[in-house]
Amino acid sequence: MLYNYGSINIDHVYRVSHLVRPGETLSSQSFTQVLGGKGANQSLAMARAGGDVTHWGRVSQNDRWVLEILAQAGVNTSAIELTADASGHAIIQVDDHAENAIILSPGANHGFSERHLDALMTSVSPDDWLLLQNECNALESVMTLAARHGMRIAFNPAPLGANVHALPLELCQILFLNRGEAAALAGLDEHAGVAELMDALYQRLPEVELVLTLGRDGVRYQHGAQRLELPAFPVEAVDTTAAGDTFIGYFMAARQRNEPIETCLQEASAAAALCVQRSGAAPSIPLASEVAASSRDWSARDILRH
Repeated sequence: MLYNYGSINIDHVYRVSHLVRPGETLSSQSFTQVLGGKGANQSLAMARAGGDVTHWGRVSQNDRWVLEILAQAGVNTSAIELTADASGHAIIQVDDHAENAIILSPGANHGFSERHLDALMTSVSPDDWLLLQNECNALESVMTLAARHGMRIAFNPAPLGANVHALPLELCQILFLNRGEAAALAGLDEHAGVAELMDALYQRLPEVELVLTLGRDGVRYQHGAQRLELPAFPVEAVDTTAAGDTFIGYFMAARQRNEPIETCLQEASAAAALCVQRSGAAPSIPLASEVAASSRDWSARDILRH
C-alpha cells in the first residue's frame, strides 16, 4: 500500500500570452477552476496508472466535490478530513510557451496536528510506502513517525523551501527532484552540470535513490554506483503543469508492482509526455491505457548506463 500525505488545492488557472511582469496588468485568454495540489495530482496519477493509493489530506467541507474526482479515479479517500478551514488554493498562469508561474495559499493543508498524524499511522504496516511533497505541514514529524513504523519514504520536496534543508532526508528511500531543487539541496548553482549535481547529492545522501527530472532533457536516476539516463519523448508541450506529479505517480505505481527501475522510468516519462500536451493539472493526467497506446506509437527510448 502507498499512503500519500499530500496537499489538496483548488487551482485557478489563467491562460496568458506571457507571464505577468512586475507592475503589469494583463488580461487572460481563459480561466478554469480545477482540482490541483501536488499531493492530489500524484494520487490521481498513481491511481490512473493502476496503483493502490490512499490519500491523507484535508480539504474544506465546501469543496467536497474533489473527493468524487479522486474516488472515481480509484484513490481511497476515507482518510481525507473535511474541515471548516478554507481549502488550499493556487493561482496559476500558463503562457503561450507552456511555461507556468504559481502562487500557493496552503489553507487546510497546513492544519495537521500531532494527534492527527498518530491516528493516521495506526493503519500502516512495515514496508508500506509513504509519499510526501512540501505542501503540507509537520513533515519532520510524519517522516520520523513513518520511519519508526518501518515505512519506505518517497519525497518530492516541491516547492522547495528553507524547511527542506532541516528535514531528515536520510530517512528517504527515494527523492524526486528537478534541476533547481537538486541544485539547492546540493548547494550548487542551478546551471551546474547534471553529473556535478548527482555527485554532490550522492556525497550528501549516499543511500538514497535519486530521480532527477529535466524536462526536455529527460530524466536521470542514481542509486549508489548505478546511474541511468533516459531521453525525453519528443512532444510539443502545451502546459507543463502537473507533468512532474504525473511522472511521480506513474513511477510509484510501477515501483509498487516491483517493476525494474528502467520500466518505472519509461512508463513515468511516457505519462509525463502525454500530460504536457494537455491543459490543466488533474485533467491533464493520462490513463494507463492512453500511456500504453502512446508508448507503442513512439520510438523506444533507450536507457543509457553510466
